[in-house]
Amino acid sequence: MDVKRCGWVGEDPLYQAYHDEVWGRPVYDSQELFAKLCLDGQQAGLSWITILKKQQNYEAAFADFDPYVIAKFDEQKVEELLQNPGIIRNRLKVNSIIKNAKGYIAFVEQGNDFSEFLWSFVGGQPKLNHFQRLEQLPAQTSESEAMSKALKKLGFNFVGPTICYAFMQAVGMVNDHTADCFCYQDKSN
Repeated sequence: MDVKRCGWVGEDPLYQAYHDEVWGRPVYDSQELFAKLCLDGQQAGLSWITILKKQQNYEAAFADFDPYVIAKFDEQKVEELLQNPGIIRNRLKVNSIIKNAKGYIAFVEQGNDFSEFLWSFVGGQPKLNHFQRLEQLPAQTSESEAMSKALKKLGFNFVGPTICYAFMQAVGMVNDHTADCFCYQDKSN
């Protein structure tokens, strides 16, 4: 049986598994959301498959995205990371994960819930879009613009409105599977 997927998926088995099992599935765990937001920031200027293929390397290099460990990374650690061929060796991107970890910790230590904060931009529940074709999907929305501004105020970077929208799609805040995709009506989505 031929499975109908969203048009961006292609033939790569890793990409297909990501689409089928991860993309668009609601995530509510604060640390997992932090990790996904950092990974989406690494995508800036690159294709998602590039980051997806390096995800395990990122998890190893950045202590499974534990913000409390990452926030302690010093310049020596940054230099070490910049020699790691398993990640994108861009100083701004490496430093952004450290900066985001510090922003995350400051926010949480003020008694805030990171997951509730992020989900508030879609009213606390997934927004189901009804796009028929890939070309209809927006690159950003008013919600992703608001999220971007709020995250920047918290000290995050590499969180522009387009990155925030890709993040919202990835973590299931919006369901942007096209209407002909088998995941569109999937009740576990």
